[in-house]
Amino acid sequence: MFYRIKRNNARTEPATDGNRAGLFRRHLLLCMVIFMAGLAIPSVAGMVPRENAVVRAVRKVGPAVVNISSQQQVQARQNPFSRFGMDPFFDQFFRDFFDPGFQRRYQRTSLGSGVIISGERGLILTNAHVISKGATITVVLQDEREFEAQIVGADPDSDLAVLRIESEQPLPAIEMGDSDDLLIGETIIAIGNPFGFSHTVTTGVISALHRSIRSEERVFQDFIQTDASINPGNSGGPLLNINGELIGINTAIYAKAQGIGFAIPINTARRIISDLIRYGEVILPWIGLGLQQIEPRMAAYMDLPGNVGLMVKTVDRDSPADAAGMQVGDVLLSVDGQDLISHADYTAAIRGYKSGDRIAISFWRKGRRQRTAMIAGDFPMDRAEALAERLLGIQVENLTPNLRRRHRIFASEGAVISRVDPESYLGRIGAAPGDLIGQIDDFMISNKVDFEKAMVKYRLKTSIVIRLERSGQGYYITVRL
Repeated sequence: MFYRIKRNNARTEPATDGNRAGLFRRHLLLCMVIFMAGLAIPSVAGMVPRENAVVRAVRKVGPAVVNISSQQQVQARQNPFSRFGMDPFFDQFFRDFFDPGFQRRYQRTSLGSGVIISGERGLILTNAHVISKGATITVVLQDEREFEAQIVGADPDSDLAVLRIESEQPLPAIEMGDSDDLLIGETIIAIGNPFGFSHTVTTGVISALHRSIRSEERVFQDFIQTDASINPGNSGGPLLNINGELIGINTAIYAKAQGIGFAIPINTARRIISDLIRYGEVILPWIGLGLQQIEPRMAAYMDLPGNVGLMVKTVDRDSPADAAGMQVGDVLLSVDGQDLISHADYTAAIRGYKSGDRIAISFWRKGRRQRTAMIAGDFPMDRAEALAERLLGIQVENLTPNLRRRHRIFASEGAVISRVDPESYLGRIGAAPGDLIGQIDDFMISNKVDFEKAMVKYRLKTSIVIRLERSGQGYYITVRL
């Protein structure tokens, strides 16, 4: 039974049906007021409903993302009469006539991104194509602090580079993730400086894994594909998972379509980063196999399983491959489960290992698949001279004053060819003793030791570019290995 309480504290009386209805309406009105008031109360700091995982990840990582600019003075030949619109023949004639007296100097600038991977040591990870040797590299942090950076090491083959900056104040750093457990469709975040717009954030999903990208010069293997918007200037910036962990380095855009970007998986980059910090370059492990492509007819004749395999043409004595029992004529099918179709596949697979690592391989011998394992080693430098003779058909020696006078060599550094196999490619095109080797690919050659280091470094490539000098004239020659 309901009772109505009088304001004068008099005795309560039983409530009527009308009184009960009025009391219910007042209770309902009171509840509605409280509910509306609750909606109007601001949320507690740190509990804003709009703050999601992406916002938290960007706030966490943003200070470790940097803007990188690289400036380099470039000289270009200039014909002073070209502005008059001459016939191409005469334009070339005057260009040669006035060269090198007329040189135009201009400044080339490249922009990119990077991410601090060690705050204590001031180490920054970026793409190799973002920076160039001899350039002035400037790094700008999110708080607008500006530093001049030094190159610790760069590896064009993987398109990765490590820079170092010196700071008296602590530097933020990113937390490394794991790119081996990525899920197709999971949310990812890209941060970079596209077109100079610093710390631009884009989101998307992982579209595919283990993609290959073909450039004008080579094929890059094992990339993460994403639909996050990645534009010029994003190169070198971080690709993050939803927890704000580094899972990749943004590195390429597919020019023929919109919304397709690529990143180097961080697990692939780890060993490369380690070598760049320790040696300034990537040290390839030594396996001791010489391989060649297999023609489709030969593959069919050998009844190989699928369109895979590289023929073993040499096995280095006392090498890891020799110890594992590999033989000339075997067909290498896979490295740790990764099928091999080309030399690029093999090189990409080997780059993931260092000396002392165990490498599982599958090969074809006598009509059946077999498996074995080998322990990768370091290439013995006492074999570098023999390696160069096998690959190039030449021997070299240090440049001396006597050799400089005898062969009219104007350069102050380089390795002088002392012997040429006439049956080698260099012998057939006319290379001769007294020619000077000044550069192999991007490796500058100062002496015989540099030449041997370059041969060991590039021994797994299918071709190299050599700069030969004769009587003060330089020639660039592409040699297949």
